[in-house]
Amino acid sequence: MNAILQVRDLHTQFDTLDGVVRAVDGVSFELERGKVLGIVGESGSGKSVTAMTVMGLTRDVNARFQGSVRYKGTDLLTVRDEEMQAYRGAEIGMIFQDPMTSLNPVYRIGEQIVEAIQAHEQVDKRGAKRRSVELLKQVGIPNPESRVDDFPHQFSGGMRQRAMIAIALACNPDILIADEPTTALDVTIQAQIIELVDHLKDDFNSAVIMITHDLGVVADIADEIVVMYAGRVVERATSRELFYDPQHPYTWGLLGSIPRLDRPRPERLHSITGAPPSLINLPQGCKFRPRCPHAFEKCMEEPRLEQRVEAPGHLDRCWLDVETKRARRDETISGGHTEAA
Repeated sequence: MNAILQVRDLHTQFDTLDGVVRAVDGVSFELERGKVLGIVGESGSGKSVTAMTVMGLTRDVNARFQGSVRYKGTDLLTVRDEEMQAYRGAEIGMIFQDPMTSLNPVYRIGEQIVEAIQAHEQVDKRGAKRRSVELLKQVGIPNPESRVDDFPHQFSGGMRQRAMIAIALACNPDILIADEPTTALDVTIQAQIIELVDHLKDDFNSAVIMITHDLGVVADIADEIVVMYAGRVVERATSRELFYDPQHPYTWGLLGSIPRLDRPRPERLHSITGAPPSLINLPQGCKFRPRCPHAFEKCMEEPRLEQRVEAPGHLDRCWLDVETKRARRDETISGGHTEAA
């Protein structure tokens, strides 16, 4: 495997007045050129902090890091802040969650794309603007020659997201990180944005990290999926393996929350009971144990992320044996279990 990005045992902690927040707790994954990695989990599971640590955006006097983030052989955790400027945008681009707050409301869309280009390339403003028009055309903005001079408030939500994608791709980065790129968009626009990212990945020969809380968003686009809970990876597998043979009860809960057209419509949509734990005071043993309907005595011990099924590279963090999982998961996904043990 020729991985362009290797994250190994990454820990990100923040010292606060209430205690140490273990936002990312031992996360590992690899990313190959031309591939899409989906990172899935509820809010607070550590998805965005993982991505922002890769980008060097979580550095603060109260932040502590362990592990390694190797991009083309260079450990980005050891790179100085001044040197990281050369990586952000040019090597690794990022689409942030909310385009309305990520775009500067007092600058025209074209000016913001030009700024991103000139920050990394020796090109005059006229040449950068021509490139901006080309980028807007590539991401599907109609009449890009005139819309390049519009302000963000003149764009719809879906168009603002496309403009953010254009900025992220302005310098043809090797890695594109899309952090919840379909948040607050209707399902039709969501599908268009996902399809656009997939096409642009091929056009620019980039690798993509797609961060979302919805497994349905990455179902068709991701080659591999990492499921995170409480700052940890609880399951990791190829997209096909994860959907056809999911091994962790938390993954079952996420799958059960997706409406299904091939089953009778339930009276109410299934949801995972309870709330994610505090990252300052994590529960003993398995972190999902207080919300898991299948928890038993062994779950008071912390399970390791291991391969327990025949599929190579399919890892999960659960004490249940494979036969028991396969016997119980259909009932869980269909909403049969609703109360935590």
